[in-house]
Amino acid sequence: MSKTYPRGAERIQSFGTTVFTVWTQLAQKHQAINLGQGFPDFAPPEFVREAGRQAMEGYQQYSPHKGFPALRNALAQQAERDWGRSVDPEKEITVTVGATEGIYAVIQALIDRDDEVILLEPFYDSYPASILMAGGVPRFVPLRPNAAHQWELDLDELRSTITPRTKALILNTPHNPTGKCFTREELQELAALCIEHDLLVIADEVYDRLLFDDREHVSIATLPGMWERTLTISSAGKTFSVTGWKVGWVIAPEDLTHALQMAQQWIPFCVATPMQAAVAVAIEQSKENNYYNEVRDLYQKKRDFFFQVLQEANLNPYPAEGTYFIVADTSAWGFDNDEAFCHHLTTNVGVVAIPPSYFFSPPNKHIAHKMARFAFCKEDHVLEAAAERLRKA
Repeated sequence: MSKTYPRGAERIQSFGTTVFTVWTQLAQKHQAINLGQGFPDFAPPEFVREAGRQAMEGYQQYSPHKGFPALRNALAQQAERDWGRSVDPEKEITVTVGATEGIYAVIQALIDRDDEVILLEPFYDSYPASILMAGGVPRFVPLRPNAAHQWELDLDELRSTITPRTKALILNTPHNPTGKCFTREELQELAALCIEHDLLVIADEVYDRLLFDDREHVSIATLPGMWERTLTISSAGKTFSVTGWKVGWVIAPEDLTHALQMAQQWIPFCVATPMQAAVAVAIEQSKENNYYNEVRDLYQKKRDFFFQVLQEANLNPYPAEGTYFIVADTSAWGFDNDEAFCHHLTTNVGVVAIPPSYFFSPPNKHIAHKMARFAFCKEDHVLEAAAERLRKA
């Protein structure tokens, strides 16, 4: 008699298909304009493309598992400019396969079975999956919109969620999907709580170059008492419109970096060498050609345009302070929940948005039932076509 084996490990039994795959397939079926998944549909700037072309000619073999030296040096120099502190490229920087693999590797390196990790929801959907695969326990604290449509965190609720098993908090700022940028004052309050309870902070800052209206990005690692407990994660994908290159990095103190690299060597070992070499050049040249200001201006114009479009379509937008997402209030359209609204929008209007309840834990999904998330990282003519369909609807 043959033996029957389970089809998959117990730890993945609760996983479904990612929301982005589901809605992209629906978009293709109905030939809808896809403002769901957050990737730019336009080419990166020429100096980045040229760096890629040159790198493909010269770098074909493995890089060191901690990352291509020129990229780690460029990141260290950039961190010193931005943060005002010296970062050791050998001992405090790790290059990862995009920010998502960086998040996964950090969690595998630091979270033991039954350790608790606090997530501020709505959350990027890889966070809970990475925690569960490490045997950890995600705990959820929601951001809630106030009467002025500003997203707020209840620090008392966060404090009450901390237990003796709590080891880390994941902080995403600028925040996907809300577009919220945590202020220095908010981060100082969070930092005080993390220091009080000796929590690690996994700081997801992939949108750190995309802030609007002259807002300041503050890395929580730069606040007093936070460097030694913070792992700051970012990537090239969003900033340079090269999401397919999958080059990210983690900057952290030596002991946390060592733990990360012990895990990283068994996950991808290393990142594609030509892409690392190209990103090193892109970072160095961005300082010289004022690119970071240009990309911020580019996205602010797109945000301003689409914000007005949503208002005209009777979809009340929440302020988008950063990232390339806008969450809109769909109440005026009369749908019971966000999934029903987004299904209608895709199949009958021809525009795809993501139902943000997917980014909440089950007890808090109701917070997003009258919301939809739109990505405006698209060519102007695509946004204009979507605008026309929304206005008609």
